[in-house]
Amino acid sequence: QVQLVESGGGLVQAGGSLRLSCAASGNFFSINVMGWYRQGPGMYRELAATITSSGSTNYADSVKGRFTISRDNAKNTVYLQMNSLKPEDTAVYYCKAIVTRDAARTTSYQYWGQGTQVTVSS
Repeated sequence: QVQLVESGGGLVQAGGSLRLSCAASGNFFSINVMGWYRQGPGMYRELAATITSSGSTNYADSVKGRFTISRDNAKNTVYLQMNSLKPEDTAVYYCKAIVTRDAARTTSYQYWGQGTQVTVSS
């Protein structure tokens, strides 16, 4: 039982910036991975960026150099700083968390947020 609360989406002009946040709460021992995925109009959901508990990051080629993912482990929160936004970044952005329930870490659980809309106008 994990809840992911997303915020920060909105409407911006091309070249602008947005900062998304996602806070996790509920029953878990640790969060192994948190990340952001996006789904544009008529597209399948794709990875934007992920970050592990140790700080290792992974970015889609399309966002490298423009987006930065970060994580506050104490607050169980992940952020996505999006700069130099382009119209093609328009999508619903979904937060994802992969958690374990105890120290054994034998089973992981995946949770998704409800998504937050990001719209970039020309």
